Amino acid sequence: MKELNQLAKEQRASTMTLYGTSLLMGGVVVGQAYLLVSIVNSIFIKKLGFQEILPMLGALLLILIGRAALSYVNGRIGIRMARKVKGDLRKRLLKKWAKNPLQASIQGQSGQKVSTMMDAVDGVDGFYSQYIPQRIQTTIVPLILLITIFTEHVYTGLIMVVTAPFIPLFMAIIGVMTKKKSEKQMNKLTAFSGRFLDTLQGLPTLKLLGKGKQQKEGIKSSSLDFREATMDVLKTAFLSSLMLEFISMLSIGLIALEVGLRLVVFESIPFFTAFFVLVLAPEFYQSLKELGNAFHTGRGSMGAAKKVMEELQEKGQPVKWGEREFNSNGIPPTIELRNLGFSYSEKGYALKGVTASFPSQSQVAVIGQSGAGKTTLLHLLAGLLDLSEGDLLINGVPRSEYAESDWFDQLSYISQNPYLFSGTIAENIAVGGRKGITREEIVSAAEKAGIAEMIAGLQKGYDTPIGEAGRGLSGGEKQRIAIARAFLKGPSLILFDEPTTGLDIGTEQILQSSMEELAKGSTVITVAHRLHTIRKADAILLLDKGKVAGLGTHEELMKSAPHYRDMVNVQQGVKH
Repeated sequence: MKELNQLAKEQRASTMTLYGTSLLMGGVVVGQAYLLVSIVNSIFIKKLGFQEILPMLGALLLILIGRAALSYVNGRIGIRMARKVKGDLRKRLLKKWAKNPLQASIQGQSGQKVSTMMDAVDGVDGFYSQYIPQRIQTTIVPLILLITIFTEHVYTGLIMVVTAPFIPLFMAIIGVMTKKKSEKQMNKLTAFSGRFLDTLQGLPTLKLLGKGKQQKEGIKSSSLDFREATMDVLKTAFLSSLMLEFISMLSIGLIALEVGLRLVVFESIPFFTAFFVLVLAPEFYQSLKELGNAFHTGRGSMGAAKKVMEELQEKGQPVKWGEREFNSNGIPPTIELRNLGFSYSEKGYALKGVTASFPSQSQVAVIGQSGAGKTTLLHLLAGLLDLSEGDLLINGVPRSEYAESDWFDQLSYISQNPYLFSGTIAENIAVGGRKGITREEIVSAAEKAGIAEMIAGLQKGYDTPIGEAGRGLSGGEKQRIAIARAFLKGPSLILFDEPTTGLDIGTEQILQSSMEELAKGSTVITVAHRLHTIRKADAILLLDKGKVAGLGTHEELMKSAPHYRDMVNVQQGVKH
């Protein structure tokens, strides 16, 4: 609730407007009751004619129109506040994930993030569109009505003062139940969303493993859990409405009994006053009831807000960027690692104490067993992760001092699984270049990447649509499109995460040739697994459990690093 109120306070103009319209609403409600009672009193008590009460009827019509207009304005302000807050929350979520995209992608399920971004943020809507406007209105309107009633009839005012506190008391009790149930409902929804999307993405695998039915039952169970949580929230809402109606009905009944006795039996109150307080009393309790209903909605929004705030407050190391311009002037950068370290918060250190330097235009191979920290090192070099300790110098300057856009303009990172977007082949290649890329440049890049012949054989050529994540293309074709992107960019630093792994020999040779062409005039760092890649490197960085186990050429490491010699022997099939 504190965070939601803080976001509301940031919209000071809207809040002050709500206070102003609420003051007007209080005056309009009193004026409406006064005119209505005056008209009835004039017709039935004073026996006035229609012409004499016509001005009052006109005034009443204007009052009714004004009340409707004020209600509309209040509603629009609430919707505008909700829209702004939801937009700000979504921007904050996107900014948080964008600052550390790699951490965001590997933590949690994609479906849960989508659910948080869409459902949880939308769940906050009711707090601003309904609860805040009604809370402000109920702070002012009932007070105006109570003051008016006290000036007309003290005893009715006293009954209201005694009975009114029961409504907020009951709201507080129900509110605690609502908050807990809404949090449970939101947790069930995100769990269901995450499981559903994961299952959908892995459907072919599940089918081949014969686990389709089992997963179907899991989704059904998750769906039923969400249904039960939703029904619990609705039960609480119905109970809240019932009790609010009961309290207000009982209170209005007591006021009617007291006023009726004084008017009919004791004849101690005039008809105008009796009728006036009886008209105002339901307005007083109606305002409190509406606050009760809005309060239920507001407490329900807190479950969604908690989910969003937990995501925003989740710790992670944001990637730091500076403003220094990175301009290679056609000269590939030198790279120096000084006691470099990185840790995933829940897994401990992935890299520690890594020290190495690579000259401009060098070809560097990074090798090691699975889990040694090779890919993590590439992520640090690329700027997808930030250092936990040490320094990463590019041309003698810490990488964090360079401007993000300048840095990525000079960098190409080709992984084992490059991501392709839903769109045409030409659009996917053009992602790698600057604005205003021509079709000729796209074709040239495809030719250099060795994929032009395959594209020419397609019915729509470069305008052939491909599915999300490159569905419809083979692994080699995805890799070649990724390399075509790099040719468009012309980077001075290239990071390869052994993109030829798992490909057939023919495709690998094509890719290897394209990579060698692309690497001319660039500093190249490759996570290597194959011996022929390692032998060609100017320097080989051997990692073992996140630490440097060796650095040098192939010949140097064969003499000085037993661990490296063992790896080479295994690849060559040499028996000890």
